[in-house]
Amino acid sequence: MKQLLVLLGPTGVGKTEWSIRMAEQLGVPIVSADSRQLYKGLIIGTAAPTEEQLKRVPHHLVGILSPNDYYSASEYENEALSVINKLHEQHDTVILTGGSMMYIDAICKGIDIMPDIDQELRNDISKMYNEEGLDPIRQKLKLLDPIYYDQVDLKNTQRVIHALEVCIMTGKPYSSFRLNTIKERPFEIIKVGFNRPRPELYDRINKRVDEMIKDGLEEEARQLYPMKHLNSLNTVGYKEMFEYFDGNWTLEEAIDKIKQHSRNYARKQLSWFNRDKSIKWIDLSDKYIDVVNEIQSLL
Repeated sequence: MKQLLVLLGPTGVGKTEWSIRMAEQLGVPIVSADSRQLYKGLIIGTAAPTEEQLKRVPHHLVGILSPNDYYSASEYENEALSVINKLHEQHDTVILTGGSMMYIDAICKGIDIMPDIDQELRNDISKMYNEEGLDPIRQKLKLLDPIYYDQVDLKNTQRVIHALEVCIMTGKPYSSFRLNTIKERPFEIIKVGFNRPRPELYDRINKRVDEMIKDGLEEEARQLYPMKHLNSLNTVGYKEMFEYFDGNWTLEEAIDKIKQHSRNYARKQLSWFNRDKSIKWIDLSDKYIDVVNEIQSLL
């Protein structure tokens, strides 16, 4: 049976390099499960694979979208499955790697089928968000679907907006469409999680942010600043820089906030992943573990 090797873990843990090493060892391609690396131009701030890394191993679903493009976890599920199935025609194993929890679940478990949204409605809600912010959208969602309102991350703009779109489009609560039924896949799924002791992980995150600054994150963010209202740029690394450009923070404060928010995101990722008992965890700080052999033994 064909296999999907899912290599996951918190931001800054070392997923990219170890995924490339495994891909080189197995002679297989990589499919990205990073919701921000999908977009062109978001390179430094998303720690996207470098040109040298892309030359080492073929990567799929990296830099395929414009920041203006609307893209949902459901669309990712359809596109990533198509890519994986095509790659399986030539490879027994394909690697899926990233830290976007919803995207990994989209492939491993499936996303509930949601109704299509009328473009006029989408434009109306987008206009409301751009003119009034997220709070009135949250309040409408609370009125139309209090169940999902209590469950959703209210800071996640895309999820809050999409839920309201479904409520208005169908006249039914968004939560009524969430069946949480696990879909069968035509391949075996093997999940390996990378982790490190918390102090070491946080230190790596802090140092990585410093490296991003040296590599030109500020300049990259300035180029993207005219598009700061887009959901694709409502992400750690860019939104803090935008606050600096707006004069709300100093550069030093923005850098500290990027580090803090990255550490917070790592905690959120680990909390999410730890619910999944099928994940085989590897401590990358353990010098006595042969990571490649450890993973190969699971295949």
